[in-house]
Amino acid sequence: MPATLYSGFPLHGFNRHGDPAGPLHKAALDRRKYSSMANRGLQSCPRTTTLTPRAILWPAIACALLYVCPLLAQKLESLPMDPSAVRPPQLKDHFLEDRLPLKPTVPPFATIPLDPLDFATPNPVYIGHRFTMASLDFLDENHLLFTFRVPGLIPRTPANQGDQDEHNIRAVLLSIPSGNIEAQAQWVLHGRDRYIWPLKNGQFLLRDGALLSVGDSRLDLKPFLTFPGPVLAAAMDPDQKYLLTYSREPVAEKAQSGEGDDSSDGNPSSAVPDVVLRIFRRDSGDILNVTRVRTMVELPMNSQGVLQALQGYSNEWNIRLNSFTGDSKKVAQVVSQCMPALKFVSGDELLATTCKPEGGYGLIGIATNGQLLWQDSTSGYSVWPILRRSDTGLRFLRETLAVTRQIGTFWALDRTDVKAQRVRVFNAADGNVALEATVDPVLDAGGNAAISPSGRRVALLSNGQIQVFNLPAPPPLPAAAHRAPVQ
Repeated sequence: MPATLYSGFPLHGFNRHGDPAGPLHKAALDRRKYSSMANRGLQSCPRTTTLTPRAILWPAIACALLYVCPLLAQKLESLPMDPSAVRPPQLKDHFLEDRLPLKPTVPPFATIPLDPLDFATPNPVYIGHRFTMASLDFLDENHLLFTFRVPGLIPRTPANQGDQDEHNIRAVLLSIPSGNIEAQAQWVLHGRDRYIWPLKNGQFLLRDGALLSVGDSRLDLKPFLTFPGPVLAAAMDPDQKYLLTYSREPVAEKAQSGEGDDSSDGNPSSAVPDVVLRIFRRDSGDILNVTRVRTMVELPMNSQGVLQALQGYSNEWNIRLNSFTGDSKKVAQVVSQCMPALKFVSGDELLATTCKPEGGYGLIGIATNGQLLWQDSTSGYSVWPILRRSDTGLRFLRETLAVTRQIGTFWALDRTDVKAQRVRVFNAADGNVALEATVDPVLDAGGNAAISPSGRRVALLSNGQIQVFNLPAPPPLPAAAHRAPVQ
């Protein structure tokens, strides 16, 4: 019998129905109140129910499920403002201008026209829905994999007559700089969210319904993992040692009714959740953790553990790294008017996105040993960030929508609000921008920009072309910034 979460949770922050209790009660309610509903992506603050005995990762995951918010929350209007708690930044703050570049700050060294590839610009009516319409990915320094939806009839059988979520995906493997097509394929996939993730060995992971496959440079697919229900989302740590998945797997009617379960009290909110979180070893597919959750959350993890943001006094937030073995250490403290969004740029560095008291957002590069590396800031007119990192971790690419008005947490975004989609390529060591450009068409779920494994090449969709840029070698991280063991 799987153990229940509530008896195994190390912080004793729940009552028997999974609701926050004790000293964590108010904090958890506040976080639930301000959790973002602004887009269709992974959301925060789920409630969990069951856990297998093999859950070696559970202490880190439990903390993150409570406190990590993947989307920027609206400013906490009820937050007590104590000016003495707002300390001056320890690093010089570099403001990133709102002005859109008329052309890329670095000229492209190669261009590949899109028309011969049969790419059709998606209808702008989809802006705001965050559907994945295309994906541009480097398989290595000299090969780009471009996949995109194509119109066309889909063969129907009696078994899939009611399936309205199928679509045709065309895949082409392009050589750089010639643009020659070295391989091509067409797939019928299910779902509207991200479907492809590049791997470090020149391969890629492909999602289709309940199946995850591994593809190679010939675009041949081999089944990797099969799930009882459709896969909703997937993610990996920067070193790609672990694979996290969410899948929808409704429980049997008997289990939903609470038969044989003393914890069921007739409250609909106590029903067993349909969403299952799993963590695998990516090389072998071995399962390390399985648990059911109410809501999906984007877990910022590296090969050591999972990041957690805990609110301190007023607008101070403590960032902790909870290791997969149960240990924990404080990484840094940041000041933010909302729960900071945390993402790993590499195994040795994280990016904290904060809400500034005067408005706009702060971008803070922090080494996992606690060293503050750099600090940038942007206005509130750049929203819905998407981050793609190089395999070396020395550069990362960040896409945002440039909008005509500030977009709050619970406000809808319409296509008329979007001026353009901006791409900035950052050096992880110092936060300097190595390349800035706009991309078109606007794809609010990403897929129109890619960074190579070394971080020295970037590819963008723009002006009916794939533009490829060569960049100088990125600076290394400071020697002291490399990861230290969790204490």
